Amino acid sequence: MATLTIHLPDHKYDQLKELAKTRGMTLNKLIEELSTIALTEFDAENRFKAIAAKGNVEEGLKILDKLDGINI
Repeated sequence: MATLTIHLPDHKYDQLKELAKTRGMTLNKLIEELSTIALTEFDAENRFKAIAAKGNVEEGLKILDKLDGINI
């Protein structure tokens, strides 16, 4: 497992801590979940671009429908 050090403005750090607390999790777990969401969106975007490059409109529209259902 890797360690990541990030620099955030104090108010963002405080807000993230409060968000984690309201969800009943640690700040570390919250960041892990948020990064999972970001990576999932990135993967979906790349799949969409690959399908779009092949000209398969139907498959591309299916992926867009899935993205519409993602709640962040």
